Amino acid sequence: MREFGDLEMAIMRVMWAGDRPYVVREVRERMQYGRPVAYTTVMTVMNILYRKGVLHREKLGRAWQYWPVEAREDHDARLMAEVLRSGGDEDVTMRRFIERVNDEEMEACAARWPTPDRGGG
Repeated sequence: MREFGDLEMAIMRVMWAGDRPYVVREVRERMQYGRPVAYTTVMTVMNILYRKGVLHREKLGRAWQYWPVEAREDHDARLMAEVLRSGGDEDVTMRRFIERVNDEEMEACAARWPTPDRGGG
């Protein structure tokens, strides 16, 4: 499972919001984080995210430009599936998840993905 720390998540928010590859300087300028973060720290964490397989990178002059391997929604869906299949009883895990979904979220899901008519005959 790939869960992000606070700084990793701040970086990934920038990466997912972007419409093109970014160099470290651009990510640092766009980040919303609770305190100032050094350029070298952002560079190190982005390199870690690259090694984890979360970011692609390509040399651009003397700098690296980075972009996400997958869209945020794809990442989240894959992570949810990994959690579901990570151990324990999948039926119990799914039931416990559904119990935590509030009425408004459940109604939104039902409106987006109506249950197919399974009536016989």
